[in-house]
Amino acid sequence: MQSDSLVIHLVDDEEPVRKSLAFMLTMAGFTVRQHQSATDFLAVAPLIQQACLVTDLRMPDLDGVELLRRLEGLQVRIPAIVVTGHGDVPLAVEAMRAGARDFIEKPFEEEVLIEAINRVAAEMKVEADTHQAEAIRARLDRLSAREKEVLSGVVAGLPNKTIAYDLNISPRTVEVHRAAVMSKMAAGNLPELVRMAMAAGFLAQ
Repeated sequence: MQSDSLVIHLVDDEEPVRKSLAFMLTMAGFTVRQHQSATDFLAVAPLIQQACLVTDLRMPDLDGVELLRRLEGLQVRIPAIVVTGHGDVPLAVEAMRAGARDFIEKPFEEEVLIEAINRVAAEMKVEADTHQAEAIRARLDRLSAREKEVLSGVVAGLPNKTIAYDLNISPRTVEVHRAAVMSKMAAGNLPELVRMAMAAGFLAQ
């Protein structure tokens, strides 16, 4: 399944090849942007988000390996798939060492590239989910012990009066702590707060 927000950036100096791949990927449901050289891509790379790079290895201005090294130097994190001709496997391995997620040998079936892109998209989702969970856990660490107790009651679905009774504090104090939890967790509403707590593995005690 293709991600609606994932943009595929094709870098290949051979226009017929580039356009053919772009057409194929567009027909498969991807949003595609074409770049005729590594230099052209590097000019816009720092502004790119939620993307996957598909680049040829052998190009006249900068080859695929050097492109990946330049991206690393710019601290641009874009997962890349390199396309290589027969006999260029050592170069493809070098590209993997430079940060490529996968390489595909020419000629290849359409499904091979689509599957590779989908694997990268799945990996990106896992990484994003992991990063989000870590960020939420960092916010949880900023909560006081009492705020965590209140959050535990909230996640358990308890009303303020019950939380107050269990903690031997007033309902008004629960409201104050609950507001502080919402603020520190940067939650817009109660369902979002509960989802965040569950994503970080925070379980009601």
